[in-house]
Amino acid sequence: MTAKSASPLSLFVTGTDTEIGKTFVSAALLRGFARIGLRAAGMKPVAAGAFERDGEWHNEDADRLDAAASAPLPPAIRTPYLLREPAAPHIAAAREGVVLDVAHIVDCHRQALALADVVVVEGVGGFRVPLTDAHDTADLARALNLPVVLVVGMRLGCISHALLSAEAVAARGLRLAGWVANCIDPAMGFLDENVAALRTRLAMQYDTPLVGVVPHLRGASADEAAAHLDMNALLARLAAASR
Repeated sequence: MTAKSASPLSLFVTGTDTEIGKTFVSAALLRGFARIGLRAAGMKPVAAGAFERDGEWHNEDADRLDAAASAPLPPAIRTPYLLREPAAPHIAAAREGVVLDVAHIVDCHRQALALADVVVVEGVGGFRVPLTDAHDTADLARALNLPVVLVVGMRLGCISHALLSAEAVAARGLRLAGWVANCIDPAMGFLDENVAALRTRLAMQYDTPLVGVVPHLRGASADEAAAHLDMNALLARLAAASR
């Protein structure tokens, strides 16, 4: 299989919780795709928590995606909703008088696909973070109709969190293209056994392969993390899902 695809590919990255390294893994995916010759772009459709630099508003996660991308997007497409308050998106949006319009995000994603070979869309926190009174990030993933990659923060309790997240993804008719074990707790006991338990269950119940195990890499770069991901296997899954 060649790195190039006849049509652009895309995926939605979600996590088992907040602060489990979803942005770090998303950046690693971007670097991995770039290594195999793809123009890789990152989207952070909703980002809460912004700071001003040189007269422009920035978000740390969105900036990390830009730094890792080989085909950076214009800010208005990369992050349609950049909220200043570091709070849950629906709270931050309400405080700023902003309505988070899923249809607008879908349109920005369509524009992103015209500028890259693959677009990595990073969600917010876990899979069901509220965006409005009526919609959450699961609805966004469904509106985009993308295969999902689940980042599992490897720590005590992660098995239940991962299986519940996988169940929620499947319940919305979305395909779980793969999962990444991100070792956020260097002192976690029985790490290998937890990875094995999830590997077996996610494969049997959702036909979902383990894309990689990212070891605890404090201060490491996205390129270092990308070396632990099987990008060709993931690319094949994404291509199959797009047919």
